[in-house]
Amino acid sequence: MTLDRDAFFIDGGWAAPATTDTLQVVSPHTEEVVATVPEGSAADVDAAVAAARRAFDEGPWPRMAPEERIEVVQAFSALYAGKLAEMADLITTEMGAPTSFANLAQSPAPWMQIEAFLGIARAFPWEERRPGALGPEVIVRREPVGVVAAIPPWNVPQFTTISKVVPALLAGDTVVVKPAPETPLDAYLMAELLAEAGVPAGVVNIVAAGREVGAHLVAHPGIDKVAFTGSTAAGRTIAAVCGEQLKRVSLELGGKSAAIVLDDADLAETMEGLKFTALMNSGQACVAQTRILASRRNYDTVVEALAETVAGMAVGDPADPATEVGPMVAQRQQERVEKYIALGQEEGARVVVGGNGMPEGLDRGWYVRPTVFADVDNRMRIAQEEIFGPVLSVIPYDDVDDAVRIANDSDYGLAGTVWTSDADAGLDVARRVRAGTYGVNTYTMDFAAPFGGHKASGLGREFGPEGLAQYTELKSVYTSAPAM
Repeated sequence: MTLDRDAFFIDGGWAAPATTDTLQVVSPHTEEVVATVPEGSAADVDAAVAAARRAFDEGPWPRMAPEERIEVVQAFSALYAGKLAEMADLITTEMGAPTSFANLAQSPAPWMQIEAFLGIARAFPWEERRPGALGPEVIVRREPVGVVAAIPPWNVPQFTTISKVVPALLAGDTVVVKPAPETPLDAYLMAELLAEAGVPAGVVNIVAAGREVGAHLVAHPGIDKVAFTGSTAAGRTIAAVCGEQLKRVSLELGGKSAAIVLDDADLAETMEGLKFTALMNSGQACVAQTRILASRRNYDTVVEALAETVAGMAVGDPADPATEVGPMVAQRQQERVEKYIALGQEEGARVVVGGNGMPEGLDRGWYVRPTVFADVDNRMRIAQEEIFGPVLSVIPYDDVDDAVRIANDSDYGLAGTVWTSDADAGLDVARRVRAGTYGVNTYTMDFAAPFGGHKASGLGREFGPEGLAQYTELKSVYTSAPAM
């Protein structure tokens, strides 16, 4: 079965591209082309925005009762549930996510988001009446923001696409999705499910393209809001454009999160937890806890345990269920991670596991060796800059106050964990670390709660009622007392 495509999803159907330019989807494991799809141009984006604009300004979707939109999204959810395995396989094929991760976070998790947003939408205060401070009651309405540009990254493409498209749909917005050029295939499957669910023409439009065309979409005068997940550098550029145009924007950006291992932590359980929290998706995750903070008293013990854990992880074919660490998404990413591994050694950090070069037994694919650095100072670049690969830095601390200080000594503030046998001590640490999400002896994202970051990790929140509210505008309606 071919995965090739020859059209974009625009205005409820498959639209021929404006140019003959194409994107090649390359397997990070085999380095072979697995699919060819059209590459979007500015003209394709213009057509998609025009369709979304008509659907918002003239179509039924924004004017439906919330209950009617919920019914359509519920139909989409039912269809999506039947395609979880296919969606996971597509994402493993296009970006190399280990199937063990893809069948957890790349496919079921987006469906869980849909179901969570449906429950939130049913209880959401779309219109409420309040006693007025100056007289009669005030009506407060939450109305759709307009046409949304949704720009997901390549690392968890469906997870981040659904986090934007579904709340936008429930709010009554229309959407233009620009998938990353590395991962367009899952978006095509999503488009088919949306159409089958009965989402009206023009409400969701999908054009895969590169960075320049993405910039055209962000700056497009027909866009009312931009929802972006990606690097902090790109987020700053997008925020500047949106600020100039007074365009609504939400940004989920980078991280350099710290996992604080307290002296009373169960080391075996902590290491098992760090396999996921630090190395999920082969380290290609914004929330990955890549700074491991250990007390000087137990430093050597933690380093030894972490080295043993990482050395024992299976590296290889992402389609193999036993694989725990797969390839990087692209050769440029492989080269980026290799440069950071070399930089860490130049800075004086000590490699205890891994290092430069291909993992043992592999002679092709964009792989790097999972690497643990010891003797890391938090001022080193490997401790401050987001590497986006399976590279961990173990940093010593003097006491809990010092651990919190080091955790907060970062431009980022997206996530973090603390590992301890004392739940109250863990909660105390959680309250002191400046991060948008935090875990005590675990890390997860609960779709009923807001997700996002402090500092350079972004603006706004996804998930929960707060995530749905990002796709609405507030309107206050004042009423006069009835004439006597």
